[in-house]
Amino acid sequence: MIETGNIQTLFVIKRTPHGVYLNDIPDREEGSVLLPSKWVPEDVRVRDALRVFVYRDSEDRLIATTQTPALTLGKIAVLNVREVTGIGAFLDWGLEKDLFLPFREGKVEAGKQYPVALYKDKSGRLCATTHIDRYLSGDSPYQKGDPITGIVYRVNEQMGVFVAVEQQFFGMIPNRELFRPVKVGDVVHARVTGVREDGKLNLSVREKAYVQMDSDSRMIYDRLVQTGGTLPFSDKSSPEEIRREFGLSKAAFKRALGRLLKEQKIIIKEKEITTV
Repeated sequence: MIETGNIQTLFVIKRTPHGVYLNDIPDREEGSVLLPSKWVPEDVRVRDALRVFVYRDSEDRLIATTQTPALTLGKIAVLNVREVTGIGAFLDWGLEKDLFLPFREGKVEAGKQYPVALYKDKSGRLCATTHIDRYLSGDSPYQKGDPITGIVYRVNEQMGVFVAVEQQFFGMIPNRELFRPVKVGDVVHARVTGVREDGKLNLSVREKAYVQMDSDSRMIYDRLVQTGGTLPFSDKSSPEEIRREFGLSKAAFKRALGRLLKEQKIIIKEKEITTV
């Protein structure tokens, strides 16, 4: 059976001036689909097998292509928005006909990139959606401490950042583990801090405390040097001020200051830090 939305192997049934017709069963013409001439390999013959992607063209006809789309049915990819219209948006997914994103499936802006999944609507048309939770699995191979790469697909100011890990698995960075601003579409490198009972991953963009302390202390010392050796902060500064200025929790900030004190690089005063 020929399916839209997936790459599949089909057989050449016959040649025409417009291209070749393909089917999943050799010698069966009924239900075959056209592969236009511009996509037909030069040496192809009847009964040859070809790997193609099947979708509907701008006139809603089934059509095959040897081009590879950026995503297939049920998969996730980050796509660029070409145009936003009164009925929805159109995304570049590597084929001649842009991919349609209905308004109900997410609000986007032209020229920006968003993680989306590919699905079929009630009429069988291929469409995109930004609501990708249902396409993410909780059955990942990752364990606590493993490094991951993911795409931010939703930001919740109260909870944290939702991440599509390796474009397959569900992950979340709680606010307490996030000390720099991120937006939808950003690629993040993080580590697994825990695996929940349902298999979903808790993540952090920060290293383990003893590793992170080295880079935090270097960052603070570099900032001191850049500002002439003095910063109007101390270990008594508020968590909000510290997060805003350094992107650190107060605990991480104090650990980094402790490292610099031990190395005799700074002096902590009542309302400021200075280099030695």
